[in-house]
Amino acid sequence: MIPPLPGPAHAATPSPATRRAPGPAPGTSSDPPVGNDCCRLGVLRKGQRAVVTGLDDSAVATPLPPGELERRMIEMGLIEGARVEILHEGFPGADPLAVRINDHTLALRRAEAHAVLVTLG
Repeated sequence: MIPPLPGPAHAATPSPATRRAPGPAPGTSSDPPVGNDCCRLGVLRKGQRAVVTGLDDSAVATPLPPGELERRMIEMGLIEGARVEILHEGFPGADPLAVRINDHTLALRRAEAHAVLVTLG
């Protein structure tokens, strides 16, 4: 088990309900939106803004141990309620993404961005 991170309790331990998306098996490129205005950060395009609603690392194929990608996302500030904006898409293939998270910017692989559930707006 991964020890909790210092800081607010809600950032260190998101509830399982907010981390898992309902619907078909995760990891497919044709995953439908999670709700009315909900989708995954990895499907957004340059200029789009959203608010993080949860994490679902089961949607990403990664060599990291289970839970490690989620822990890293939380450390980068991708916590519930964080405001995100896609600033730039790399070339070719629109990968990686430059993402503004609240008041800082980071580069994120599009495949890993699929682990972040967002609501448009």
